[in-house]
Amino acid sequence: MDLIVLATGNEGKARELTVLLHGIAARVESLRAYPGISLPPETGSNYLENALSKARAVYRALGVPSIGDDSGLEVDVLAGAPGLHSARYAGEDASDRANIERLLGELAGVPRERRAARFRCVLALVRGHGDEISAEGVCEGRILDAPRGAGGFGYDPVFIPEGHLMTLAELPAAEKNALSHRARAAASLRRALRE
Repeated sequence: MDLIVLATGNEGKARELTVLLHGIAARVESLRAYPGISLPPETGSNYLENALSKARAVYRALGVPSIGDDSGLEVDVLAGAPGLHSARYAGEDASDRANIERLLGELAGVPRERRAARFRCVLALVRGHGDEISAEGVCEGRILDAPRGAGGFGYDPVFIPEGHLMTLAELPAAEKNALSHRARAAASLRRALRE
């Protein structure tokens, strides 16, 4: 493929995906290069529906392959919340900080051993009408009771991946990009394309 356009308005996701998808096409561009394109609202009942909706919208607008991403944080003791609503957990247009504050407020008093959580990401590549491939990646871990680290975005400062001592916001970008849910989804998408 010559060009893939990332169907996300989240600059953090776009930066990560540009690195993770390097070589999958000659060029990977974000929506920043196409300011006239707007994405549909995330009204799907699962991550795949939302990712496909975004990728299809960009494909229809530009006529080039597009990758949509939908992801979320699932906390076991909160019955999988915030899940699909991770970006809007504290309300529409909520900041990362506001979302983290709401999450930590709901987990107040919950002991460390009951803070199991995972990040889940679904990528959907639309190359043409009916030519669609999807892939999923999951990163298991737990939620801290206070943010740590200045890197990353979203819930990264309160999420420690399984087997690590640092949050995703404390890990060097290269290390995060080797183990994150988005990295695993990108690797799965690469495998699907080879097959």
